[in-house]
This record gives sequence, structure tokens and C-alpha cells, in this order.
Amino acid sequence: MKNDEHLPPSQLDETGVIDSGGVDEISVIPWGSLLKRRVTSRVSMTHRKATLGVLLASVFTVSFTITLLVVSLKTVADDLGSTVSIMSWTITAPLLAFGVVGPAFGKAGDLWGHKRMFTYGLFFAGVFALLSAFAWNAPSLIVLRTLSAAAGSATGPSAMAYINRMFRADERVRPLGYWSFVTAGAPVIGVVAGTPLVEIFGWRVIFLVQAPLCVIGALVSMRLLPDTDRQDNVRFDVLGSATLGAGSVLLLLTINRGNSWGWTSPATLVAGASGIAALLWFYQVEKRASAPLIPVKWLRTRNVAFPVVTQGLMNMAYMGSFLLLPQMLENGLGYTPGHIGWLVISRPLVFSLIAPAAGFIVGRMGERNTGMAGAFAILLAMILMYNIDIGTTDWVIALSLALTGFGMGIAAPSLTALLAASVKQSDMGVASAMQQLLSQMGAVLGGALMISVHDITESTGKVSSYSYGLLVGVVATTLAIGTASLVRSADR
Repeated sequence: MKNDEHLPPSQLDETGVIDSGGVDEISVIPWGSLLKRRVTSRVSMTHRKATLGVLLASVFTVSFTITLLVVSLKTVADDLGSTVSIMSWTITAPLLAFGVVGPAFGKAGDLWGHKRMFTYGLFFAGVFALLSAFAWNAPSLIVLRTLSAAAGSATGPSAMAYINRMFRADERVRPLGYWSFVTAGAPVIGVVAGTPLVEIFGWRVIFLVQAPLCVIGALVSMRLLPDTDRQDNVRFDVLGSATLGAGSVLLLLTINRGNSWGWTSPATLVAGASGIAALLWFYQVEKRASAPLIPVKWLRTRNVAFPVVTQGLMNMAYMGSFLLLPQMLENGLGYTPGHIGWLVISRPLVFSLIAPAAGFIVGRMGERNTGMAGAFAILLAMILMYNIDIGTTDWVIALSLALTGFGMGIAAPSLTALLAASVKQSDMGVASAMQQLLSQMGAVLGGALMISVHDITESTGKVSSYSYGLLVGVVATTLAIGTASLVRSADR
């Protein structure tokens, strides 16, 4: 029987436990004892669970405050002497930054190690959260919230990189279900928690609490997380990031301000044309880049392109309705913020209950059918939301929200696991960042389009104009069903 020191270094982690590549069973028994094998297996699993817990808690800490002010935008706008339309950028800009900057951090993790990116991202997210608490006007709050989200976006690609290193391909669906719940559910929980927190403590106190949580998370992560392998030939697509960021901001600005400026005004036309030109430039840059932000070749790979596009389309409806429905309930139907908060909680509650079972569902249905079923559930939710009017019961509203949580809860983990199985492990940082990018772009675009449609049709009535905005979600989820049908389920 071999001794510990005879094992290759790659088989021992820094705790002295054999690294079996995420396998619970250990093929080599250095201590020659069945009891010790079981103890070692339990220690290995315990270490992985503890690491997963730290990763998810940290991602939650930086994610849930992005949307914390959704129902309280008017309160913050009044406090800073601004308008709700302008203050909506405290949500739109951080969501956009979270997606656009993420790929760069994914590559930085491949180059310098994901442990360093994760801990630095957490630390600076906390620093900018602290500064956000002392914002003196609307522009300062928008900038500081965007910087905090940009720093926090480093946690997403790194967390997924760790999950894919700790768990085998056939074990990943459940931890990825937890990861999907945190990334998709944390912003929703932010809406639920934000209303009572703002009413009781004020919006500035929230960021004063977030700051030390981020710093504590960074310190724990520095202690607990192992170092990851590094690549020497990593290159950054700076021009791609710049053109994508510029194009996205200009296009969103056009959609957001077009109704106020006038759709045929010079400002609107210039912003829109410039945004489209920047995005076309981005595509040309990606075709020629040696290390592109979005590898064009992946867009021709069935089980990479269609899973990420499907999640982006689903997120248009999921996050777009999440931004629009609370405004519909408050401004159109006269619901109080507290009442809205209790209804919205049905979404993350259902998501949290169904996401851990995603592995079982995928095992029975396959990724393709699971993705289609998830998109169809969100489509039904959009139809129910479209028909909300005066007299609609709370149960119907809660059901529509619960359906979105159910749909995303079963589809996101399965599509994410399929994406992870379709690329090399060395590319996981870039692949997860690309997924985060397209999901966030879908969320931002969905919210911007829904609000724009509401603004355009506001003369038809407060409730009906919100209903028209929700039709964007109907179209997006219909397309998502189509793209999910093109996914090829993994061999079992």
C-alpha cells in the first residue's frame, strides 16, 4: 500500500485530503482502512459543502442589493431631488455592468487565479457599497452602485469555476441549481426585503450593512478557498468590452429616454444609431480577436449557443416582469409596498423549493425538455400577468409570480450544466462569464423594453399600459421555447 508522500501532488489538496476530482469515493486508500476511507470521504464532502456555502453566500451578498431599490425608487428620488425615470438607472446600470464586466473577470481568473478575483471582487464591492451610503445626488449614487456591481461581478464566473472543479459532471446539477437560485433569486429577494428595510431604516443604512458583509466574505474566502490552476496565455478583449459596453448603454439610453426626448428627436436618433453601430463593430471585433469576449465559434455550437440564448430570452421575461410588475401593482392598482413585497416573495420561495430538485427532473426529462418546460411555465406566467386588472385576486398574482420561479428554477440549472459539459474545463471561466453576460443583457433589455412600451401606451390607462409592456415577456418566452427545442440533451 502506498504512503501519502508517494501520491502525486495533484492528488492531495491543501488540507491533506485526496483530491479525487470531485468524486466522493476514493480509489487509493493510503491509510489502508475502510473506516479511514469513509472519514476522508466525509471530510472531502464537508469541505466542498463549506466552500460552496461561502461561494453562494458571497454571491448573494453582492447580488441582492442590485435591485433593492425597485419598489423604493420614488422614496430615493425624492430624497436626492431626482425623478423615478432617472433613478431607474440605479438598477439598469448595475445590471448592465454585472454582465458586461463579468467576462473580463472570468479571463482574469484564468490568468491570475479565481481565488484572487473572487476575494478582490468582494472587497471592492464592499468599499463602493460603503460609499453608496453617502451618495449626495442621483449621478453619484448611480456611479457608485455601478462600480459596486462591476466589482461584485467577479464573483459569478469564479463561483462557477469552483463548482465545476469541485463536482463531477454528473454531480453538478444540484450545486448549479443552488447557484442559479442565488444569481436569479437574490435580486428578487432584494425587492422583497428592500421595501420594509427602506421603510424602517432608510435606504442608506442598507449599504452600510452590505459593506462589512462583503469584507467579511472576502476574508473568509481568502482563508477557505483553494488556489486554482492558471493559464499563461490569457489575453483580454479590451476593445470588445468597450464596444459592447458603449453599444449597450447607448441602445438602452435610446429605449429609456426615447419617449421623453421624442422618438424622432436628434438626440434619440443619434444615440440609437451610435448604439447599433457600436454593437456591429463589437461583432466584427469578436470575429478577429484572438481571445474574444464571446467566441464566435461557440455561437455555432448547438449546446453552447442555444442554452445561453434560451436563458437570455427567459431572463427578459423573468427579470423584466420583476421590474415592471411591482410598479403596475403600486401605480396601477394602488397596492402598498408592504403588500407587494408579500406577493413577490412567492417567486423566490418556489425557486428555492424547485431548484434543488432540478437534478431529478433533468434525469427524467433531459435538458431539452426541461428547458422547454421552464420557458413554457414562464410564458403562462406572462399571460396571467397580462390579464391582471382591478379585482384580480392576490392568489392569481402570486401564482403568476410562482410560475416564473418554477420555470427558471428547473430550466436554468439544467441548461447551465449542459453548457458546462459542452466546453473544456480550461474555458469554464469564459463560458460562465458569457452566460452571465447574455443573461444580464436579457434582463436589462427586457426591463427597458417593458418600461418603454408602458410609457408609449400610457394614454390607454395605467393598468392596460403595464399590460402591454408585459407582452414583451410573452414574445421573449415564445422564442425561448423555440431555442430550447434546438438543444441536444446530454448522453446518459
